[in-house]
Amino acid sequence: MTVSIHAPLLPAATAVTHAAAYADGPRLLADVGGTNARFALESAPGQIGFIAVLPCAGYPTLAAALQAYLASPALSAGMCAGRIRHAAIAIANPVTGDLVRMTNHHWEFSIDALRRECGFDTLLVENDFSALARALPYLDAGQKCQIGGGAAREHGAMGLLGAGTGLGVSGLVPCREGWSALRSEGGHVTFSPVNDTEIAILRFAWGQFEHVSAERLLSGVGLELIYRALAHHTGQPDCKLAAPEITRRALGGECALCDQVIDVFCGMLGTVAGNLAITLGAQGGIYIGGGIVPRLGERFAASPFRSRFEQKGRFVAYLAQVPTFVITADYPAFLGVSAILAEKLAS
Repeated sequence: MTVSIHAPLLPAATAVTHAAAYADGPRLLADVGGTNARFALESAPGQIGFIAVLPCAGYPTLAAALQAYLASPALSAGMCAGRIRHAAIAIANPVTGDLVRMTNHHWEFSIDALRRECGFDTLLVENDFSALARALPYLDAGQKCQIGGGAAREHGAMGLLGAGTGLGVSGLVPCREGWSALRSEGGHVTFSPVNDTEIAILRFAWGQFEHVSAERLLSGVGLELIYRALAHHTGQPDCKLAAPEITRRALGGECALCDQVIDVFCGMLGTVAGNLAITLGAQGGIYIGGGIVPRLGERFAASPFRSRFEQKGRFVAYLAQVPTFVITADYPAFLGVSAILAEKLAS
């Protein structure tokens, strides 16, 4: 499979003019989800380029995807010639030891064996949303979009969640050294409905799953589950639509049922985001990442998300002060894994 290398990415918040190249060569950065694996090289502080997005289904192992990227012609010339010594990977999975088994894909690997197989001196593997959380302080105004009111308090804790193949959750809390990212699996908390429609959706989901987590509904397959549940609840035909088609029809004004799916999805996400804000005391703001919400654009801003975010009884006034942002940067996790790797090498 041919690896297509994208144009360099120079994040405004971290780009350094004429930054000196790393003395020990460029560093490999990766962001591995259940659907796609994204790779890049950082040649100097803040200078990230040679980006490639590879489908996970196209490779039997993460090592195979990594080696395909490293063997691409663009990396075999110029500054990328020679061995890459240091690498950091953000992955959509808990990372609690050397062995990593992905939740939403079949890849599994030993971190140390992968390091040796790819010839790295250093290989760090971090949960993808913990890595993304580390990127939050570096996002500039052009890389995020505020939804609703509120103002972030300086050095306040921040919350992060994002729906895509699954539902990622993390947080960023201030500490003596700067920031500490939480290794959370909050997407697997039990889903809690707040109205009759959501109760009906939950009853429908119980017919298929013993445990209905927030991720079951706030993900790509979750959009499809909500669609089937609403079709059943309202007595409408189930056209067995995939998530991208549900979104396309909703945004195109072609299907009232699909539009309702998006409203319900955004409302549920608002409730989960509000729960996270209260749990963390996230007065630095709540950030929304993942693959689904950024594609909704203005439709998300017009959805019930923000009203449901604040719908917490006696804590309405508290949450009204907490800002919510959609992350619009193309590859924000690279900023986080870069920071994690830099700290490791500095120590």
